[in-house]
Amino acid sequence: MTSTPATTGLIHLTEREPAVSGAEMVSALVPPPQFDGATFESYRADAAYPSQQEAKELLQAFAGRQSAPAKKGGFFRRAEKAPPVKPGVYLDGGFGVGKTHLLASIYHAMPARRKYFGSFIEYTALVGVLGYAKAVELFRGSDLLCIDEFELDDPGDTMVMTRLLGELVASGTRLAATSNTPPNALGEGRFAAQDFLREIQSMSDSFRTIRIDGTDYRQRAIDGAARVLGDDEYRQAVDAASAGGVASDDAFSELVGHLARVHPSRFIRLIDGVTTIGLRDVQVLHDQSAALRLVAFVDRAYDAQIPIRATGVPLSSVFSDEMLGGGYRKKYLRAVSRMVALTHS
Repeated sequence: MTSTPATTGLIHLTEREPAVSGAEMVSALVPPPQFDGATFESYRADAAYPSQQEAKELLQAFAGRQSAPAKKGGFFRRAEKAPPVKPGVYLDGGFGVGKTHLLASIYHAMPARRKYFGSFIEYTALVGVLGYAKAVELFRGSDLLCIDEFELDDPGDTMVMTRLLGELVASGTRLAATSNTPPNALGEGRFAAQDFLREIQSMSDSFRTIRIDGTDYRQRAIDGAARVLGDDEYRQAVDAASAGGVASDDAFSELVGHLARVHPSRFIRLIDGVTTIGLRDVQVLHDQSAALRLVAFVDRAYDAQIPIRATGVPLSSVFSDEMLGGGYRKKYLRAVSRMVALTHS
């Protein structure tokens, strides 16, 4: 996907009402720009966590690059049975261990004629625009479907996706997905999870789960807290970035309110042409819906690698303690990790 040229001057995101057509959404189903060149060779496995190298080798085999690693044993030891072949792989691990890099590596390495790469929210939004039957028709016969950050925010979305994946697997499509939660644990601690446990289980039956351990690579070289600017520093940063295209609204709360009026699938259009995001007077969020919308917004900003400059409360503290102790803890911590990186970029 080609990058959008930078917009010159000051941009107010609260004044933007982006629209995205179904055709545009389909054309955007490729790895984000920062992973355009992602390969298995460029994935740097941490020697302290052997599961990273093991995952890399298993995924290379899945993508058809090499044979799966064999289990070592003695001459007289009976060979272990290979695990049953499943149409999909599911990368389970914490944030910052390179799951998206490996997912993009599968996409680039697999010699497929028709393949798609998108976040869970992009696929569900596309189904909403096209309708379920047309979405099945669109994806049926595709060779590979990559789903980044499989989520469980909405029971309806999850049921739709599990039905869609079931139909695609039956027609020969291979699947690769990432999440911070194992497939049989999706929905733990979240409202209404028991209502669709059967759907969750049917989805997990299509995947071979590959665990990836490790520490957040984004935190290895930077301070653990988000960078906060004073008012004068913020004005200087905005002025310096305005030659490109800096987005700065009157207050963080206004942007958070505006996100409620824009579907998350359109957040990528909301930041078209933006080279720097300014967030003035950041405050701690206590509303779960607002917090989840901010997470989705941060994901798109991180995919586009847009630096963030902020005043007020550090973005690493924007989610309340109650939220961090709830069912969306891993999502919030991933967003914090990404915001910390973007404030230091």
